[in-house]
Amino acid sequence: MTTLTISARQPFSFLSVVNSHGWVQLAPFNFDKGTETLTYILRLSSGRVLDLILLAAPGGVRVETDDLGPAEEDEISRTVAWMLALDQDFSAFYAEARKEPKLAHVEAKAQGRVLRSPTLFEDVVKTILTTNTLWAATKRMTANLVEQFGDPLPGDPDRKAFPTPERLAASTPEALKNGTRVGYRAPYVHELAVRVASGELDLEALKGFDLPTPELRKRLLAIKGVGAYAAANLLMILGRYDFLPVDSWALKVVSHEWHDGQPIGKAEVESAFERWGAFKGLAYWFWDWAYFHQEK
Repeated sequence: MTTLTISARQPFSFLSVVNSHGWVQLAPFNFDKGTETLTYILRLSSGRVLDLILLAAPGGVRVETDDLGPAEEDEISRTVAWMLALDQDFSAFYAEARKEPKLAHVEAKAQGRVLRSPTLFEDVVKTILTTNTLWAATKRMTANLVEQFGDPLPGDPDRKAFPTPERLAASTPEALKNGTRVGYRAPYVHELAVRVASGELDLEALKGFDLPTPELRKRLLAIKGVGAYAAANLLMILGRYDFLPVDSWALKVVSHEWHDGQPIGKAEVESAFERWGAFKGLAYWFWDWAYFHQEK
């Protein structure tokens, strides 16, 4: 057993990241609320499949897994730091949030980080699977992909890693549509896998590119199956908050917050958060939606 403790830029809340959005409910993530333990089945670059057990630790996060070599320890440390956005700095956002009662909670709760998958490929696929469907269907489609194409965990073959681009590229759009049941998204997922597996598209490079957000957005929109909502969602994951992921939920809560429940469009959502500039995505994501709490 190897135990790693990885430091985070403060303030940091492990649970705030875990609960930042629905990714925690998608395979191969699993979260035990009773023990506040996040697990993830990770396929290392070597092909080795491991069970990562993540827990809160003073100043950061503790990772428990099988015995590792030095290179594997380094890979896992970098991977977990990315997944939990451990190095992100939200001090400028917090300074602005202190002026807004509806965001007064964010600094105390160390909110701002958004849970990520280890690879941008996985995040793009999962985002495509959220489009034009119910959340229950997104969970089912993701689980099907992992079950049918993921590499199994040694000793527990029912638990599998997220599929590699190569494994999905070796499938067909027809198999993904009819067997995996991802619907109209099948050709998009397959083409993305083919482009990444062949080296034509280097998604991981987008993590470190110092591109202006509009240019980064343009590259995301060039991926088939990624529209305005999906691109904004992926920009949030990449730490860019200039665009809003406007979907039916956004229309609903903004309508009830500022428009007495009357029908609105994307323009009204954009207008509601325009003043937040580069932080508009964060302001929207972590806003204290009174209507949401009433619904729950």
